[in-house]
Amino acid sequence: MSAQQSRPAASAASDRQVSLRTFPTNFAADQKEIWLFPGRLAKAEHWLPTVAIVGVTSAFIASDPYSAPYFRTTNSFSGFNRVFSGVNTGAFIAAVPAAIYAVGLIKKDSYAQSTALLAAEAFADGFALDLAFKGVTGRERPLQYAVNGPYIDSFFNGTHNPFHSGGFYSVHAMSAFAVAAVVAHRYRNHRWVPWVAYGMAGVISFSRITSSNHFPADVFFGGAIGFVIARFVVLPAR
Repeated sequence: MSAQQSRPAASAASDRQVSLRTFPTNFAADQKEIWLFPGRLAKAEHWLPTVAIVGVTSAFIASDPYSAPYFRTTNSFSGFNRVFSGVNTGAFIAAVPAAIYAVGLIKKDSYAQSTALLAAEAFADGFALDLAFKGVTGRERPLQYAVNGPYIDSFFNGTHNPFHSGGFYSVHAMSAFAVAAVVAHRYRNHRWVPWVAYGMAGVISFSRITSSNHFPADVFFGGAIGFVIARFVVLPAR
């Protein structure tokens, strides 16, 4: 299959063009759009998806005292957690765009190289936003509590150092869904790709809950942020 055949029809025209040279400019433009998003809300734009994401996240936060003790005490996921550890899943997430870029270089497939760079761009955007969220919220992780909690005071009581083990939101979930969204969209002509991409993102995200590294709210919100940034900030052409 040639490089031209590997891409969906009209995708090259509808998606943003990216290269190593334009990556910093694209990132800066993304950050401007992300941080100016509250202005869109003030103009009554995007209210429905925003309310939906905030509402589901809030419901998960309310469930913290009930969901966290189960995952702290059960041994049902011990084997799963060993396979899908933070190190393993982080390496896997990074390996996907790296492998796509390497294949693109070998095959001289600019579409594959662009796909990898777009995935990296989505991650960078989500990571930058995550630093702000962690610095402001100072949320503790389930593992930082006694087994039986209580888990009701997790916000603003942990570290506000964004580089030191903050809880909200999950970088693993954000990264997994950001990469999955880019790959699933760019290779959507292969019907199995979205299923595999989002399936693996879901499994990786779930592992952050079963290992008690994050509350469900951290994972849901992180995954939502990764998907939204990839699909609606990074991918559209400007």
